[in-house]
Amino acid sequence: MLPLRDNIPRRHPPYATRIIVGVNALFFLYELGLNEQALHRLFYLLGVVPARYFHPDWAQWMGFPEAGLLPLFTHMFLHSGLLHFVANMWILWVFADNVEDVMGPVRFILFFLLCGLAALAGHVLFNTDSTVPVVGASGAIAGVMGAYFLLYPQAQVLTLIPILIFPFFVVLPAVTFLGLWFLLQIFSGLFSLAGSQGGGGVAWWAHAAGFIAGMIFIPLFRDDKRCSWCYTDTDRNSDTFRFH
Repeated sequence: MLPLRDNIPRRHPPYATRIIVGVNALFFLYELGLNEQALHRLFYLLGVVPARYFHPDWAQWMGFPEAGLLPLFTHMFLHSGLLHFVANMWILWVFADNVEDVMGPVRFILFFLLCGLAALAGHVLFNTDSTVPVVGASGAIAGVMGAYFLLYPQAQVLTLIPILIFPFFVVLPAVTFLGLWFLLQIFSGLFSLAGSQGGGGVAWWAHAAGFIAGMIFIPLFRDDKRCSWCYTDTDRNSDTFRFH
């Protein structure tokens, strides 16, 4: 399922969302200029390799510099390919503007980074010995989705569901779309624990942990003075909702 747009109008320009998308785009453009070997090295240095933190003797033997805090943040702005980058940025754009509405730009950036750290912790908890670098913004974006799940239960999401080669477009309640997405992460994570491939390269537990973190953190970051999520009964029942 791919969300295309929702029907909740934003009340403020999404400055922070634009900054996050822009920074991700700059990182990705830099990646495009690297050969395969240099890109591989970048992912290992600025991505998070769990074994680098939990097995320092191995990290020293492999020639890693001392594990610092920088990769804990830079991994959120690296992507493994065009599809990974575009999908993450698109989903962020669909949901983030309305979440930023209730926080303001500075709070939203802090919220995004904190959700990304929580998502990383969820992944590392199940993969302390992994030597595969973690890259991508999807854990932090999952936090945005978790916040949206609580903030906008009345929202509708225009969704693309590809069946074989045929695209189907359906309008789903946001609680249904996001609830199904979250359950998919949980079941896929459980399935990956029973396999030997670590979930096929997808950090399922990072997604699940990020989603939960977003729900937990939203009361701490919400600014009630920017209460665009407080729709009246008339707003909720209006027949004039339009997708934007």
